[in-house]
Amino acid sequence: MASESTPFCVSGAGGPKGGAAAKPHGHVVLPGRVHDALIFAAGAAAAVLLLLGTASFLSPTPVPNLVALRSPAVSVSVSSAASHGLAPGRTFYDDPDLSYAVGRRHLTGWDAKRAQWLRLHYPRGLNASGGAAERVVMVSGSQSAPCKGAGGDNLLLRFLKNKLDYCRLNGVELFYNTALLHPEMKAYWAKIPNVRATMLAHPEAEWIWWLDADAVLTDMDFSLPLHRYKDHNLILYGWDREVYDARSWLGLNAGVFLIRNCQWSLDFMDAWARMGPASPEYADWGKLIGEALNIKADNGSDDQAALVYLLLKNRNKWGAKTYLHNDYYFQGYWAEIVDQLDDIAARYLAAERRAPGAAALRRRHSEGEHARYAAARNAAAKRSVPGPAGGGQTGWRRPFVTHFTGCQPCGGKPNEIYSKETCADGMRRALTFADDQVLRAYGFRHEGPLSDDVRPLPFGYPAARQ
Repeated sequence: MASESTPFCVSGAGGPKGGAAAKPHGHVVLPGRVHDALIFAAGAAAAVLLLLGTASFLSPTPVPNLVALRSPAVSVSVSSAASHGLAPGRTFYDDPDLSYAVGRRHLTGWDAKRAQWLRLHYPRGLNASGGAAERVVMVSGSQSAPCKGAGGDNLLLRFLKNKLDYCRLNGVELFYNTALLHPEMKAYWAKIPNVRATMLAHPEAEWIWWLDADAVLTDMDFSLPLHRYKDHNLILYGWDREVYDARSWLGLNAGVFLIRNCQWSLDFMDAWARMGPASPEYADWGKLIGEALNIKADNGSDDQAALVYLLLKNRNKWGAKTYLHNDYYFQGYWAEIVDQLDDIAARYLAAERRAPGAAALRRRHSEGEHARYAAARNAAAKRSVPGPAGGGQTGWRRPFVTHFTGCQPCGGKPNEIYSKETCADGMRRALTFADDQVLRAYGFRHEGPLSDDVRPLPFGYPAARQ
C-alpha cells in the first residue's frame, strides 16, 4: 500500500481481477438410498435454518450500508459507528479543516491519507472487492438553468445518455453535476472544482476522467489503455511540438482529460485554478499568458491557454508527468470525423461478416456479456479495418471520443466558422452512431444516421444476406 514515501502518483495500481469464476450448476442422478439420505439431511438442515431465521427475525442485527456491503472493514472493537454498519477508525473525512472547495485550504499528505482510507475500507485490496484494478470515475456536467438554444436541453439529455451508456457497459462510475461548485469559476473553468471534489469523494478511484458535456463516446467497445499511463499523472490529447516549440494554445485540448487521484494532481489543480477567474490576479494572468502564447486575452485567461502556459513554464514540474499524445482519438475533432461515420459503420459490419467464427460473433447475447463480445469485435476489426484502435486521423477504426468543440449546443450560437445545421447534423450523426452500438443488445438499430426511428434487427445480424 502506498505512503508518502511511495506515492500513488506514478505507481501502476493493482493486478488482474481476482477470484475464480463460479461453476455452473449440474443435475446429478443418485442411487435410491443415497437419494433418500440426502433428502433426510436436507430436511434437517431446512429445519435448523428455519429456527435460525426466526431467531434472526426476533433479534435483528443492524443492516450495513452500501459501503460496508461492498468493502467490509475489519472491526477491532465495538463502537457506535460499527454498530450501525459504518467503518470504524478515523480518516481524513473526520478532519474539520478538510475543504472540498478550490482555494479554501491547500490539502497536503493526500497520498498517505488515501492509502490509510483504502487500508481501512479494503483490507484485502481493491481487487478482492470485485472491482477493476484501477478504478475510473467519469466527471461531466452542464448548467442548471434551461438552455437558451432551441433543442439544447434535448441535446444535453442525449449527451448524458451517451455517457451513461458507456459507463454502464464498461464498468466506469459517472458523476454528472449541474451545480456550480465555485461561484466565480463558471463555464470552462467549472471543471476544476468538480474534478477536485471528485478526488476527495472517491478515494477508491485511481483516475478521474473529465469529459465536456458536448463530447460523445463513439466507440462503446474501446476501453482506456491505462497501462500506457503508468508513469504519468495527467493525460491529454495534444502535441509536444505545438505546446513546447510552437507555444500554441491549440497544442492540446482541455475538454477531455484523465488525471490520477494523487497529491501531484491536487497540487496541479490548485496551480491551474490560481490562474482562473477566482484569482484577484486573473486579468494579469490573461496578459501574461497572452504575451507568452501570442494570443489576445484582454479579459483574463481561459482554461486551455492557462494549461498550456503551466506546462510550458514548468516542464520539469508538471510536463514530466503529463502524457500529451494523439495515438488515438482520446478527443477527436468532430469536423474531421462525422462525415466518415457511415463508412466506418459499414466497414465494421463487413468485418463481422468475414471474421473467423463470424456466426459466433453475431450471436445474440445479454448486455452483461458486453466485455467479451467487445473484445471479439475489436479483434475482428483489428484484422480487417485499418487504423489504430480508438480511431485516428488515418484509417477507419471507430473514433473513441468525438468532441463538438465550438458548436455550443446549449447556448445555441456556434462558433462563426460553423453553421447551426452543420453542428446539429454532426451531433445527431455521432449520437446515433453510438446509440446503434448500444441498441444492438436490445435487438434494434436506427433507421438511418439522422433518424430517431428504430427498426428491429433480423436474426443473425449482420449476416451476409439480409
